[in-house]
Amino acid sequence: MENLGDIATFLLFLLSCLLVSPPTHAFYLPGVAPRDFQKDDELQVKVNKLSSTKTQLPYDYYFLDYCKPSKIMNNAENLGEVLRGDRIENSVYVFKMRRDETCKVACRTKLGQEAAKNFKEKIDDEYRVNMILDNLPVAVPRQRRDGSQAPSYEHGFRVGYKLKDDRYYINNHLTFKVMYHKDPESEDARIVGFEVIPSSIKHEYKEWDDNNPKLSTCSPSIKITPGSHSPQEVAADTYVVFTYEVTFQTSQIKWASRWDTYLLMNDDQIHWFSIINSLMIVLFLSGMVAMIMLRTLYRDIANYNQLETQDEAQEESGWKLVHGDVFRPPINSRLLCVYVGTGVQFFGMTLVTMIFALLGFLSPSNRGGLMTAMVLLWVFMGLFAGYSSARLYKMFKGTEWKKITLKTAFMFPGIVFAVFFVLNALIWGEKSSGAVPFGTMFALVFLWFGISVPLVFVGSYLGFKKPAIEGPVKTNKIPRQIPEQAWYMQPAFSILIGGILPFGAVFIELFFILTSIWLNQFYYIFGFLFIVFIILIITCAEITIVLCYFQLCSEDYHWWWRAYWTAGSSALYLFAYAVFYFFTKLEITKVVSGILYFGYMLIVSYAFFVLTGTIGFYACFWFVRKIYSSVKID
Repeated sequence: MENLGDIATFLLFLLSCLLVSPPTHAFYLPGVAPRDFQKDDELQVKVNKLSSTKTQLPYDYYFLDYCKPSKIMNNAENLGEVLRGDRIENSVYVFKMRRDETCKVACRTKLGQEAAKNFKEKIDDEYRVNMILDNLPVAVPRQRRDGSQAPSYEHGFRVGYKLKDDRYYINNHLTFKVMYHKDPESEDARIVGFEVIPSSIKHEYKEWDDNNPKLSTCSPSIKITPGSHSPQEVAADTYVVFTYEVTFQTSQIKWASRWDTYLLMNDDQIHWFSIINSLMIVLFLSGMVAMIMLRTLYRDIANYNQLETQDEAQEESGWKLVHGDVFRPPINSRLLCVYVGTGVQFFGMTLVTMIFALLGFLSPSNRGGLMTAMVLLWVFMGLFAGYSSARLYKMFKGTEWKKITLKTAFMFPGIVFAVFFVLNALIWGEKSSGAVPFGTMFALVFLWFGISVPLVFVGSYLGFKKPAIEGPVKTNKIPRQIPEQAWYMQPAFSILIGGILPFGAVFIELFFILTSIWLNQFYYIFGFLFIVFIILIITCAEITIVLCYFQLCSEDYHWWWRAYWTAGSSALYLFAYAVFYFFTKLEITKVVSGILYFGYMLIVSYAFFVLTGTIGFYACFWFVRKIYSSVKID
């Protein structure tokens, strides 16, 4: 892009893709641009981590005794890939573009005691091997459970399998199929599919020659048929010969649509109608609540103003009675300022990340892009965190703004980092590639201390320089006594009730998010996620306003923390759903894996509490200022 015209064309293309294309289409973005191959061009298959949904602990591909190239080279990985446990390296599998190979020997390996034990453990835990060709992950064709003929795939192929006789067999022969889309006007072609069918074959040979290996079980003129040979058992002091074959097949799939197959790998298709139906119900409930609130408020305000004109102010009742205490600073106001500032930071990060994802910049083809964007946006949104916490703190007549700034910069990230550090130590203890290396950990700490903390201070300085926010009514010197509250207006009950509706707005989408995280599937329906996020904001705001109104009507003016907790309590339901999901959908058996799951879901729930709590607080803050500025008070 060398001029403004190219930039404008690029933006128009993105907009047209967003409006007229299915959300599964990959865009032409930096790092994932199409690559043209000519016949006999070399294709290098790269290997990624070994993954298992049973343990959630990824391992480096060469953790097992697979064939190794003369020099193992790590691909440059972004921050998101490292945090996800991706370890992309070169392999011995090299193809020639559009040139079929029938029987290629990769290597012969002798399994030692430790190597055989590792293979058996990984087969028991149902580990899968992940490979990449031209940025496409390898997929295994499978038969759909419903019996339909539509294509269905699984991520990666299994390390091996175990039979009822307690013997283990390794998948040592790989049948690759590379699909390409040919340019009709030239010899160039683009890779649009990468499939593999693994099989276990006990290869036979007379004498082994490393330079010219010859097998009696397969040769360039003999194609291996599944089930025609004995399987290769995993045992100590056993030689295993790894072989592969590759066929190239033309395809009508265009490069921009090549990810469609990979994004629809699961049998349980997205229930679009169900999601839309749930969102419409939430919108309907929100509309009804808003209509009732508006009618009730208008009546209250008209009555109060009429009482003032009739000199009957002494007969006031309801929310107007507490006008002299409603803007009194709450108990532990500093902590509230810190959490509100953190919530603004998290809200900004979430909103901008979703917009980028909606435009296709964070599609699954851009590995690690989503995680990298979230971390960097969190860091830069520290400016808004400091600003909002300082503004609120100054409204509460606070003077020690530097202490508030330090708490805002360190409290939430510090708690999350402490939990993350403990979980990372557990992963490291399991010798998993999912453990974040020291260099990456140092980079995260640098982003936190070197960029986020200074930005929080800059935001706080700017916010504290602004004039203090003034309440529409004066605060009495002596606090008013709060009458005894009905059982349904007790804080615990109303807070728990308030979290149900926001959770109801997201729990259907939450299922797909958890599936993508813990069952190794791609998440791509960012359009629906953005709609759900907007619905979440609306429901958090409205349910908090309604319960705050009832609280003020019962002459309880301690609304500051109650507003935050009311919307934030939806995080309790989120964590409860995570527990339900763990026992009903996952097959995790290891203690360490269970600790990892609940540790990470605890972080997610904590972040959700901060986000929804802040949304509810600001909605209630706006509402209270609005209603008390609408009535006449002497």
